[in-house]
Amino acid sequence: MGERNASSFGFISRNFLFFLLAITSILFSLSWFFVLRSTGSPHFVDHSLLSNSAPPSIIDNGSSKESKPKSLDHVKNSVQEEELPQKKKDIKCNKNKKGVLKVYMYDLPPQFHFELLDWKSQGGSVWPDIRTRIPHYPGGLNLQHSIEYWLTLDLLASELPDNPSACGAIRVHNSSGADIIFVPFFSSLSYNKYSKKSPQQNKINNKVLQEKVVRFVTSQEEWKRSGGRDHLIVAHHPNSMLDARTKLWPAMFILADFGRYPPHIANVDKDVIAPYKHMVKSYVNDTSEFDSRPILLYFQGAIYRKDGGSVRQELFYLLKDEKDVHFSFGSVQKNGIHQASQGMHSSKFCLNIAGDTPSSNRLFDAIASHCVPVIISDEIELPYEDILDYSEFCIFVRTSDAVKGNFLINLVRNIKKDEWTHMRDRLKEVQRFFEFQFPSKEGDAVQMIWQAVARKVPAMRRNIHKSRRFSRTVTGKEEGLKLIPSQPNFW
Repeated sequence: MGERNASSFGFISRNFLFFLLAITSILFSLSWFFVLRSTGSPHFVDHSLLSNSAPPSIIDNGSSKESKPKSLDHVKNSVQEEELPQKKKDIKCNKNKKGVLKVYMYDLPPQFHFELLDWKSQGGSVWPDIRTRIPHYPGGLNLQHSIEYWLTLDLLASELPDNPSACGAIRVHNSSGADIIFVPFFSSLSYNKYSKKSPQQNKINNKVLQEKVVRFVTSQEEWKRSGGRDHLIVAHHPNSMLDARTKLWPAMFILADFGRYPPHIANVDKDVIAPYKHMVKSYVNDTSEFDSRPILLYFQGAIYRKDGGSVRQELFYLLKDEKDVHFSFGSVQKNGIHQASQGMHSSKFCLNIAGDTPSSNRLFDAIASHCVPVIISDEIELPYEDILDYSEFCIFVRTSDAVKGNFLINLVRNIKKDEWTHMRDRLKEVQRFFEFQFPSKEGDAVQMIWQAVARKVPAMRRNIHKSRRFSRTVTGKEEGLKLIPSQPNFW
């Protein structure tokens, strides 16, 4: 009897083990199936850091309204996608949501921001009531460096009961609980409006405003507490903060590039590169194909430039006689932006060549036109490049190669229809990352910049904490031992 029971027990155990092994094998196979499926196509952007919806813009102060670009997700729940528009009205900005950047914004006097837009304060208010009127930003080339305007509007909107903007950053009024301290100085506009001295002036107004900003900011307890490391200053025009930067350099800057900045003042480790606001019209409902764009390679702009921009002149003489290349002088005057829009929309490839500085608005005009950028700028820094792979939709050429004989034209001619189409499709996908609008939308340029700032915060905090290690030093003196605060060390 005991043997029979033992035999039965062994039989059951063997069956159980066989069953367990079968289940394990099935689960293992399924796991590999999903892994292979998820890695089957190239991911040129880190989707975990981006959102997926991009509704049309309401106010863009210059560019066209956009249709919704296709999603970057390779796998998406169709039920959720259908329900999203119906639920959108009920979504509230959760200020305690993980990942929301908490921003303390100084109440700088209006002369530093919206007064530069001819807005007049009423009743002593520092900020305009954006529920009734949005101060208009001046057009033309001013717009390309208008980043501080869009960020400030976004922070003001975050305080409204029904925040119309995406919720990537919110304004808080307790600086001790903030991730970043924002300085709302419209520095690019100040440079564009006040960089020339009139005969009646003793000093250029742009310099005066910079001096006032420095005095205000460095006198604040928030600056003294961190040595300025947790402050955020927008200086997108390359010449906009040439005086103040020597005093405010510990802060995080938002820049177009590092062309005018020494590395100890600005560098990729602590600062953020933001896109220009494109000047040409966005290519809405683009149905063009490789064969329907007759121009192979397009460039229109200033040809004779100083510094690194001298390569433009060399390329002009190399390419000007190519039958399917458009390479000519152009400006925003005399309908120049409209001509550039038409030209880029009709071109397969658009040249982005270094000028006085490594970057130019031309790259973002090309992206908005779905014209594959050909970048010839060895020192260029690109927005969001820590999460975005530009090689998926841009061609990079070293300057030393570009000026060799037929190197550039042969390179472009050898890119076939399928490869170009693949890059054009990528341009359509990433275009929304470079669109400035108010209210801001998930995944647009405003939200991408806030996310880029948020990714800098951990390193910034680490440096602040490290500077406080020896915040008090023991010194021996005749009257006894004293504890004295030490000055913070900047990295």
